[in-house]
Amino acid sequence: MNHSIYSADRSTHLKIVVVALVAGIAVAGLGITARSGSDDGLTQIARVIKAGKPVVITSSNANLVR
Repeated sequence: MNHSIYSADRSTHLKIVVVALVAGIAVAGLGITARSGSDDGLTQIARVIKAGKPVVITSSNANLVR
């Protein structure tokens, strides 16, 4: 039995590609169902905040030195 991927034949390469493809599709499918299936009231809503008049706030009575 040879354990090298370089000397493997075409059918072995095809089996590896098919297994990797199936595993990738399974992981992606699991991620999509977990994302869309967990709708238990945790939905976020975007709210628009309008800007008011500009306000200047200072908290120091120190003199400004330029």
